[in-house]
Order: sequence, then C-alpha cells, then structure tokens
Amino acid sequence: MKYLKLLCLLLVASAIFPALAKSPKDKHKYGVYITGVSASFSDSLVYFTNIQYVDSAAVDDKDLLVGRAEYSMQLKDYLESNKQLKNRTCFVYFNRKKKNLQKEINKLKQKYQKNKSVVVLDVNPEFTFKKAELYY
Repeated sequence: MKYLKLLCLLLVASAIFPALAKSPKDKHKYGVYITGVSASFSDSLVYFTNIQYVDSAAVDDKDLLVGRAEYSMQLKDYLESNKQLKNRTCFVYFNRKKKNLQKEINKLKQKYQKNKSVVVLDVNPEFTFKKAELYY
C-alpha cells in the first residue's frame, strides 16, 4: 500500500512537471514600436515619423531589429519620392515598449531643437513602415 501511494504520487508528478516547465524561447520576439528620423548634412531640416507599432517586425536574440536597414530605406524612399528630398540619412529607433521609445525620441528632439538653426518637422502620418523583406 505504501509503495502504491508513492507510485501514484510519482505518476502525478511526472504529468504535472512537464506542463509547468518553461517552453523554449522563440528565436525572435515579434511586435516592435518603430520611429524614423531623417537628417541631412546639406540642409537644416530634420524629419521625425510618428511612433508606429509593426507587428511583423522582430527583435533577434541580440536585441537588434531584424531588417533595420530595410526600414530606414523605406523612409528614405518615401522622402525622396514624395518630398523630393535627396541625400538624406535615415535611421530608425525601436523598442518593445512605446513609453521607452517615446522618452528616447523626446530627448533626441530636444537636442535638435536646442540648435536654433535646425528645423524639426514631422513626416506626413500617411507614411507607414511595412514588413521588411529580407533577402539572403
């Protein structure tokens, strides 16, 4: 009887422990808040996009945005085709939390606005980041 109870306890424990164990982490964490910034060395205009949630964007295991060059090229192409702004340097900021990204962008905007010769403008809200097409 004693061994039967012990055997039942082990059987129940063997069914419960695997269910409670952590599942392996996904290689990528999907869903990222992204904003873009565009500046040029030849003029004093700096453009900021609004913060956008891109559910197909991923962060790899080193906490880097997968396809970040593609996202900055999307902004560059938009400004060249719609605003006729050539030779712009575009870069993206990202974070998994919108509040943290907003804080980072506010600091960056304040730095630009301290310089009275720089004009900070917003990109038209019609611009949206699309899923990055990765080519290997």
